[in-house]
Amino acid sequence: MFKSLSVVIVAGVVLTGCSGARESNLNPFNWFGQSEPVPVSTQATGAANPLIPAKRNSIVWGDNEDTYAGAPVETISALSIERRPGGAIILVTGIANRAGPFEVRLVPDETATDGDTLAYRLLALQSAGPVSVRPDAREVKAALWLTEQELGGIREVQVSGRSNALVSRR
Repeated sequence: MFKSLSVVIVAGVVLTGCSGARESNLNPFNWFGQSEPVPVSTQATGAANPLIPAKRNSIVWGDNEDTYAGAPVETISALSIERRPGGAIILVTGIANRAGPFEVRLVPDETATDGDTLAYRLLALQSAGPVSVRPDAREVKAALWLTEQELGGIREVQVSGRSNALVSRR
């Protein structure tokens, strides 16, 4: 036991003595060396976030353009606007004409040109499914956050589907 204790003590003293030696490979504190400045790449990255990968054309993923081929939801059943600090959330519930709607979006409606009205269309992609199923299987919900600056001067919000539209006024 005396021999193993003395070996541990000697090893501890030797490794502690290596702390003063900068170039010693025995000291685990300087295995990676000191930090040093390196030149930064100055390529023009534009306004893109370097942490988000750029979209690329490929056979699998298609074009860079974000084309959305959604169809209008059949009816809009509910529209509510909930005030939150800094803005409001538009909550929309609709019922599609077929079962299995997915990727639901509130898309701005360019046909409404009134300055104090925000107009949206509720669109969804449809899978091939049966038409006559219970309404809860066809129900879709979407939400959209608007800031106070976007709501400034707006008197009403309108959301339209294929057969109806709902309006919420201030």
